Amino acid sequence: MKRLFYTIVSCILLSATNIHASQPESYVPTQENLKARQEFSDSKFGIFLHWGIYSMFGQGEWYLQTGGLDCHEYAKAASGFYPSKFDAEKWISAFKDAGAKYICFTTRHHDGFSMFDTEYSDYDIIDATPFKRDIVKELADECARQDIKLHLYYSHLDWTREDYYPLGKTGHKTGRKSHGKWDTYYSFMNNQLTELLTNYGPIGAIWFDGMWDQPKNFDWRLEEQYALIHKLQPACLIGNNHHKAPKQGEDFQMFERDLPGENKAGYSAGTEIGNLPLETCQTMNGMWGYKVKDQNYKSSKELIRLLVRTAGKGANLLINIGPQPNGEIPELALDRLKAMGEWLRKYGETIYGTTAGDIMTAEWGTTTRKGDKLYVHIIADKMPQFVTLPLKQKVKKAILFDSQDKVNMERIKGGVVLHTSELKPSTDCIIELTLN
Repeated sequence: MKRLFYTIVSCILLSATNIHASQPESYVPTQENLKARQEFSDSKFGIFLHWGIYSMFGQGEWYLQTGGLDCHEYAKAASGFYPSKFDAEKWISAFKDAGAKYICFTTRHHDGFSMFDTEYSDYDIIDATPFKRDIVKELADECARQDIKLHLYYSHLDWTREDYYPLGKTGHKTGRKSHGKWDTYYSFMNNQLTELLTNYGPIGAIWFDGMWDQPKNFDWRLEEQYALIHKLQPACLIGNNHHKAPKQGEDFQMFERDLPGENKAGYSAGTEIGNLPLETCQTMNGMWGYKVKDQNYKSSKELIRLLVRTAGKGANLLINIGPQPNGEIPELALDRLKAMGEWLRKYGETIYGTTAGDIMTAEWGTTTRKGDKLYVHIIADKMPQFVTLPLKQKVKKAILFDSQDKVNMERIKGGVVLHTSELKPSTDCIIELTLN
């Protein structure tokens, strides 16, 4: 009865909201939002967390779809979900020690299960599991205590609800026997977003996913939804993993498994880079959600170099971890995080608060920029004999970041040549240039 009451009230409130929002005005970000964008751009490193009842199957976050499961049978897993070793303080402490400035947590993935206490569904962590603890609430409280920004992933598509209709490219064999109306699903999403932006303190960003499921001409009514989010929390950034150029109302642009301007994973074909803050998300091993067989973790060196290359593009790296069903972070992931944290404590100055350098991509590495400092990151396993930098500004001096020793430099027309053959290769050999 409680949920029926909330559903009736929410529909009344949402109908009133939609009357006003049916003709959205052009989005003009507030000063709080612009400030949040800059802080986001400066942060450079975040942790993505794909965690839900799908972790119990150990087959990744898409198992309901890829396994050809009936969603009603799949949902029975919730009754056994009891992550007894989940400890928000340990999680956030490990992420902060790794040098991450924010986390992005999956509040509701494509399987429709909510990892927070919602009044609009019983298919959630409180009502459907014996655990009965609000995961998002505990993470929000710990993030606030340790000064880590909290971003929330939210799926636009749902493989379980009858009112996610018409069906898109996925979810056709999950056991849904009828269909409801899209309007009720849209109301459901906005009601949940209202909860997330009302009950959990300041939220750094909403990270949408799933728009790619529907045809290009499908009307998601994004501007209304975005307006609701900005009304509830003006500083909350909005990003959408739709693999397209930024849309009206979005505050940052994301790239899945690719650096901006690249399309090695096949998700960014023809995607224009807008003028918003940038983020690239990548897995630490192969999967987003926990897969018991997937122990193919990228090495610490690979992850550090990925962070450097991402910063060289002027973007943030959002590196993903799939927690285990018992609530623990996999040991190999913790090992990689520790190494990244140790590196960032030494070299974070060349990453945090930087912009894309004058040379974003080169065979030998990349560059980052901060004020009159240009950091040359040589991330090749074999040191090049020299590095040529086409620069508009004159270089006053060139030194090794580690030792402050001078680096031999030759000024040429339109830039400089750094003589690097005698330098030792490392995870990242950094040369600091002071520009005039």
